[in-house]
Amino acid sequence: MQIKAPRGTYDILPDQAAKWQWMEELLKLTASDFGYREIRTPIFEHTELFERGVGATSDIVSKEMYTFRDKADRSITLRPEGTASCARAFIEHGFYNGLLPVKWYYSGPMFRYDRPQTGRFRQFHQFGVEAFGSDSPFLDAEVIILMMEIFQRLGLQELQLHTNSVGCPVCRPQYREKLISYLTPIKDELCQDCQQRYLVNPLRVLDCKNRSCQEAIKGYPLLADSLCSDCTGHYQQVRAGLAANGIEFIHDDKLVRGLDYYTNTAFEVHVPSLGAQSAIGGGGRYNGLVKVCGGPDVPGTGFALGLERMLLAVDQQQNQMPVDVFVIVMENRFMAQALQLTTEIRRAGISADMDYNNRSPRAQMKYADKIKARLAIMIGEEEINQGYYSVRDMHSSEQYQADRDSLIANLPGILFKKEEEQG
Repeated sequence: MQIKAPRGTYDILPDQAAKWQWMEELLKLTASDFGYREIRTPIFEHTELFERGVGATSDIVSKEMYTFRDKADRSITLRPEGTASCARAFIEHGFYNGLLPVKWYYSGPMFRYDRPQTGRFRQFHQFGVEAFGSDSPFLDAEVIILMMEIFQRLGLQELQLHTNSVGCPVCRPQYREKLISYLTPIKDELCQDCQQRYLVNPLRVLDCKNRSCQEAIKGYPLLADSLCSDCTGHYQQVRAGLAANGIEFIHDDKLVRGLDYYTNTAFEVHVPSLGAQSAIGGGGRYNGLVKVCGGPDVPGTGFALGLERMLLAVDQQQNQMPVDVFVIVMENRFMAQALQLTTEIRRAGISADMDYNNRSPRAQMKYADKIKARLAIMIGEEEINQGYYSVRDMHSSEQYQADRDSLIANLPGILFKKEEEQG
């Protein structure tokens, strides 16, 4: 009997791994540009961390966690998300005693026992940022700007940024009671999940994707009408910060996020063309999380991105990872020289590839076009004897000769000029 990967998991094969490496490097460089530093936390934690941090009533804790007893009979859980682990590390290593805010990013696999769907798996990957130690609404704006900058650098288009304020411990309890009063008479019209949680966590009913629930709750009281003056002012400044930086957004009264630790700002980004599972990332402020996890009362804000869905959106929008240079071998006897040239280009920090399947020069050129190479460099007897390389701009089809001794040094300038022209 053939053994296959467990349901909800998958192999990242070499062709796909190249895309992952490209995307992960872009994520890390962008976060670093914003002053965020990497943290790596364990893949499993004590179950109590997620029960306290994520919330015992959340779907993640109540239904989706991979939890087991270790040999010392301790309850251990494979991490379902990254923020609680970062909060635990922030407390455990005493970062609250140092310079604030602390700005971190992380990347890695997460685990949730959920029904596998397109772009949604039981082992999945997230990239996230966390900023602990400031209550400024402009820090909320910064993490959203960082998130949107990532999407821009990935080349994603037609994005929808949804924002909301979910209030704070001062104003949310009053809204909670108002919402329960509204939902109680119509509870029988709600789905089974919402009937069970509307008394414990009624805000989650607003976020239910069941169409019958959305029909039933029409006319529900808006959270925005119940915000205290501090929350209203905070949200207004977040929106002002986004607008000042050219970030378009949609106010979404139903946006409450799926985790219990959020306060004030909440946001999500959708790619509508992905269909029902259109959200590719989101986050918000979580001012009570550090205290709930056993630390001091330190505010925080951040986001997480689903890498599988991001790659799905990149592929769907036909934004492939281009190779900068493809070396075309005019005759098979020049393979050694072609490999040497390819290696020199790579050592200069420029992505490059070449043909290893003895294709004809014409077939190699077609292949270079298919893989979205930006330049093709031809090497053959004439080039070897005359001391130049034939260079073809794959976008404009312009072809010219470049001095062999200076080509490597000039490649970064050539490629940068192409970016500006296509910009």
